[in-house]
Amino acid sequence: MNKLSDDLLIEAYFKAIKLKLGSDFITLIETEIQRRSLTHKIRGSLA
Repeated sequence: MNKLSDDLLIEAYFKAIKLKLGSDFITLIETEIQRRSLTHKIRGSLA
């Protein structure tokens, strides 16, 4: 996950949700988003 840019991480998150990938994988991405303090980027897009 460290090698992904912030933009690619956010893109991967939304694609994982769209493709209904495993909840463990989505949680892993969410954890990394929180670690990078990017939660504002996913909240704004979900509204």
